[in-house]
Amino acid sequence: MRGILFSMFLRRLALIFAFLACLPRAEAAPCPGGDRACLLNQLNESISAIGETAWRDKALREYAKTLAFDGRMDEAISLIARIENPDTKAMTIRGIGMAASDIRLPAEQREALWSQLHAEAAKIGHDASHAIALTYIAMAQAFAGDDDAATRTASSMENSALRNKAFSESAEIQAERGDFATAMDSIGRIDSEPFRDKTFRIVSEVFAKRGAFGDAAATVDKIGNATLRAEAIQSILDKQKPRDVPKHNPPRPGEE
Repeated sequence: MRGILFSMFLRRLALIFAFLACLPRAEAAPCPGGDRACLLNQLNESISAIGETAWRDKALREYAKTLAFDGRMDEAISLIARIENPDTKAMTIRGIGMAASDIRLPAEQREALWSQLHAEAAKIGHDASHAIALTYIAMAQAFAGDDDAATRTASSMENSALRNKAFSESAEIQAERGDFATAMDSIGRIDSEPFRDKTFRIVSEVFAKRGAFGDAAATVDKIGNATLRAEAIQSILDKQKPRDVPKHNPPRPGEE
């Protein structure tokens, strides 16, 4: 008798579960337009449901950058572990680092952030992606004005080409903010003369675009390659007095 009753109970329980499974699932209530916390939660849930790894990694990268620009650095960094592609991990490190300057993170907090990003970069098993991540950290440090930290990061890189690239990127950023002395120091650490001349050429143009023609000319004076030197001088002249011809010249008198 007990066996029959138990069997009937199991059949009824199965019917209940089957009925519940057929019911339409309740959808999450839409977020009010201004409720950023709600939207971020929904974004996290949506990302978790993405099946394609590449698209999920890309979404996580953008999500991490959003959190970083909201000042939620620890949460942003925690997302890196969910990203599978090593290059995307490096790009995420870059995005988080660049937020430090934009949100004016205090110096003490920036120092802690750099340590966290270095730790995340060290977890990247792919050598090239790891080196790229370090380049991005150096760029973020230079962008935030932490030039000594940027120099230490670049100097720690074993790959000569990527180390030179890091110094070059730092110099360009430093020139964009008008810091001639620091930009020259970064370029001076590049151990390849052709790469160094190329960076002098780029930095000279950056100064010229800012209207800092004295700094641009002083940078040109350091270029050894004649072709790059000529290009840099021409760039200064063009910035001083643009010579582009308008595509549509107005008609001359009597030609209407």
